[in-house]
Amino acid sequence: MKSLIVFFLLAFQLAFSQQELKHEVYFETDQYDIPETEHSRLLLFLSKIENMDIQKVSIYGFCDDRGSDTYNLVLSQQRADEIKSVFSNNEFDESVITNVDGKGEILVNIVHEENLSKIRGLNRKVEIIVTPVFPPKPKEVKPEKENAEDLLKGDLKEGDKILLENLLFRTGYSYLTKDSKKVLDRIANILAERKDIYFTIEGHVCCTQGERDAVDRKTKKRNLSVARAKYIYDYLIKKGVRHYRMKYVGHKRKFSLGGAPELDRRVEILVTKIVK
Repeated sequence: MKSLIVFFLLAFQLAFSQQELKHEVYFETDQYDIPETEHSRLLLFLSKIENMDIQKVSIYGFCDDRGSDTYNLVLSQQRADEIKSVFSNNEFDESVITNVDGKGEILVNIVHEENLSKIRGLNRKVEIIVTPVFPPKPKEVKPEKENAEDLLKGDLKEGDKILLENLLFRTGYSYLTKDSKKVLDRIANILAERKDIYFTIEGHVCCTQGERDAVDRKTKKRNLSVARAKYIYDYLIKKGVRHYRMKYVGHKRKFSLGGAPELDRRVEILVTKIVK
């Protein structure tokens, strides 16, 4: 009986470990800035995990065998911190990042390779370990509520704020998913017909530290909340909404809703004037 319990425990641990995703980022000698090619690889990895239900993320920095122990500990920690900043800059929920540790030097004999230069290159790295929630949580069923289209058709007053909740941006980007454009088309038609509404388009981001804006992965600029608001602004102009009725602004993470991260990755319309 005891051996059977041990068997099931080992089987469970094996199944759980197989759920982990790992990624390594490599650095130049004595550097903690992420090389451009490695940065691109890291963004691809973030795209892979951005829709996962994650239990924890561990980030471990390492160095090669050159340099003193103290120097290597500091440099490996700087490398780990640099990777964490990429997560934050790209709207990743930092609350699941449980470890950001510099481990210092890796011994050169841990890989089967005779070329010392190549070994050192493999050891100048940060290892990222992503552990999903297992088993996955069931999807939450949200209660039905009046949508933005119905609100925009109804009675409005100055100061009303309408969340465009069905407009979904790709994480880290300022453009909409394909299905979201269909929603925006319907909103544009309503706003083009309702010439009595003047409004400001407000963009928000999630997960950045403090009140910093997030980085737009396409342009590499730290203005993602503004870029999202401007995307909606430009789209509405193309669909016939007059530009003088609209303004756009990015609020960074100044107005966090305090809930799930995706709730802060949003665009809202603030009614500024009603023309009678």
